[in-house]
Amino acid sequence: MNYIWDLLVRSGRSGMKRSDIHFVPAKVYSPYMELSHADLNAAAVEQEVEVNPYYRFYDIFRDLFDPNNTEDSELRETLFDLIIHFLAELDLMQGMNKREYQIRFTLREMQEGVFGERIRQRLKLFGREEQEVIAGHVLRLFDTGEAVHLLRELLVRMFPRSTLYANCEDKDELLLYIGEEERPETREKLELILELFLPVRFETEIYWKRHFGIIDVDHTMVQDCIALY
Repeated sequence: MNYIWDLLVRSGRSGMKRSDIHFVPAKVYSPYMELSHADLNAAAVEQEVEVNPYYRFYDIFRDLFDPNNTEDSELRETLFDLIIHFLAELDLMQGMNKREYQIRFTLREMQEGVFGERIRQRLKLFGREEQEVIAGHVLRLFDTGEAVHLLRELLVRMFPRSTLYANCEDKDELLLYIGEEERPETREKLELILELFLPVRFETEIYWKRHFGIIDVDHTMVQDCIALY
């Protein structure tokens, strides 16, 4: 972790607000690094971060911290924090493509309730990276209309042991094996996925920890562990 944009990415993934990070000019730093860590292998994001402003932004900061200028230090440090935050946001935007912007806009609409209050509330149960995956799948749904395929992909991503079975001989039915114990939070997560991606014509049967029996598939035929279909 050497760049200010990398720091913001990590803070977002850890749930820390960017506004909680305070950038200060480093008193001792390496000329080959932008962030000045006491531990070079540090992965955690701290609230106060020392920055070497001359690593990439010499032209901006060369006159701001002249060692002979001891006046208005508090004002200059506040200005430094604001400018570094602005430069870090520019860094992030320059590294984004059109699709990433669309994902951010879609995610913001979901968080603001455009997709409904239930979606807004249940979205909070997912981490930031998981939320972006969901928003990306919503965009793919708009582009392709392949709801069942995207439903299966998202189920496996959020519930790694899950399996989706389609029964379309007599009726449109999906059998969802989750592979986890049923808990209120887990059920709410599943309900969000189904509300976004389940086609209206399909009925569903949900199996949590116990799988229904499938002949010749041994792990589904364990005695006293078979769910009824």
